[in-house]
Amino acid sequence: MSDSSSSSGFVFIAGLIVGGAIGAIAGLLFAPESGEETRKKVAVKSKEWADDMYNKFDDLKDSVTEVLEDVKQGAAEVMDDVKKGSSQVLEDVKKTAAKKS
Repeated sequence: MSDSSSSSGFVFIAGLIVGGAIGAIAGLLFAPESGEETRKKVAVKSKEWADDMYNKFDDLKDSVTEVLEDVKQGAAEVMDDVKKGSSQVLEDVKKTAAKKS
């Protein structure tokens, strides 16, 4: 995924979250209820929203951790391949030098 598409996706998700929160707050504020009932609803919705954001952040953290582990494993495999390849090239050079002398 390119940088522009990943940042566009992030902006889209952030927009959805912010838009949903604004819509929920506006709905509560314009509802025909007492101030006390509205404050309770705002408190409950705020806690739900905070919990939801915490869970999403946790999921994101897990995904990033998995990707980093995959990258580390891939890098280790590449390094092993490079070491094997360079060892083979070194042996070939030694054999060629030994034949010439």
